Amino acid sequence: MNLARIAVAVLSLSVVYAAGDAKEGKTAYVQHCQNCHGANGVANPKIAKMVKVEIPDLGSASVQKMSDEELKKVITEGKGKMLPVRTVTGKTADDVVAYVRTMKK
Repeated sequence: MNLARIAVAVLSLSVVYAAGDAKEGKTAYVQHCQNCHGANGVANPKIAKMVKVEIPDLGSASVQKMSDEELKKVITEGKGKMLPVRTVTGKTADDVVAYVRTMKK
């Protein structure tokens, strides 16, 4: 019984530890993401038209239902016409994911 409680405690700590810092994420987002995804997560229509793609609203249910790991993978590996953001990796990517979570509608 005690072993189970210890395991749960350790797993809980690892989840908290893995979470990013939304404040730091906003800084990185403004620098690396805002041009295409807009200040509030709503796509820049000029960029979307230029690259001929629909850029999802980052606060939408479809984006917010993605796991943190899925969002981080999109940032670091790209998806569709979105290229990887090579300057956003590791903890910075975790921070951006935490900031994107603040956009939930």
